[in-house]
Amino acid sequence: MTPAVAAAVLLAAVTHACWNAIAHRITDKLVGFTLIAGGGMLIGVAVMPFAAVPAAAAWPYLLVSALIHVAYFALLMRSFRLGDFGQAYPIARGTAPLVVTLLAAVFAHEVPDGWAAAGIALSCAGLTGVALWGLRGSRPNWPAIVAALATGLTIAGYTVVDGLGVRASGSSLGYIAWLMAMEGVAVPAYALWHWRGETLALLRPFASVGLLGAALSFTAYALVLWAQTRAELAPIAALRESSIIVGAAIGAVFFKERFGAPRIAAAMLLVCGIGLMLRAG
Repeated sequence: MTPAVAAAVLLAAVTHACWNAIAHRITDKLVGFTLIAGGGMLIGVAVMPFAAVPAAAAWPYLLVSALIHVAYFALLMRSFRLGDFGQAYPIARGTAPLVVTLLAAVFAHEVPDGWAAAGIALSCAGLTGVALWGLRGSRPNWPAIVAALATGLTIAGYTVVDGLGVRASGSSLGYIAWLMAMEGVAVPAYALWHWRGETLALLRPFASVGLLGAALSFTAYALVLWAQTRAELAPIAALRESSIIVGAAIGAVFFKERFGAPRIAAAMLLVCGIGLMLRAG
């Protein structure tokens, strides 16, 4: 992995944590995810004229990914309803890298070499530390934990599907535009049905912050997809989940959730893991 790719993925991690924090900040989760998913759909449609249409080989991946993303949105909404941001976000994101490593080995025939494997292992240790610290001192909220773990599995699924799809597409920008347009239909459609005539009244107070979340979401995943065309999937997944550290900091500052020394230690492990992955690249 080159420094340029690593920088792009780290920027994606920051923007990803920020849009998740926005989604958590909006009390009505359906309102938040309607604005973010619907806004992403509008951005995707707006970008389409300026990007190449994905190649035919990419369309099966696009369709499967759109379905997985719908499940991801539903599970993430449930995670945020049931648990603290500082607990749900690290568990959901921390589950994904090891699963991605296994799936990438099976479906993309990408087996990390020594340095990359060590970097992924260290990074995952740091991410797991952050997730476990979020459970400390409180009775486990098992419904929230199960929802967050299930969310992590969907993250791993769409990461590998999109990694293969964007490589077959011929255009990472075209792929993200069509993906956002396709996946962004489901949540707003459900909201329109659920709210009937109250939709605009419910969305209007949060429109600006929700659309900001949509722009951050689009940017974050566009950067990841570009990176997946230039490096192996497992190191990118591990590096991308450094967003957990950012999310933990956001939870501490804005939601008054605990941070603590173990999360600092976890961040240091993550930094060491990033160094090893860069050495491997």
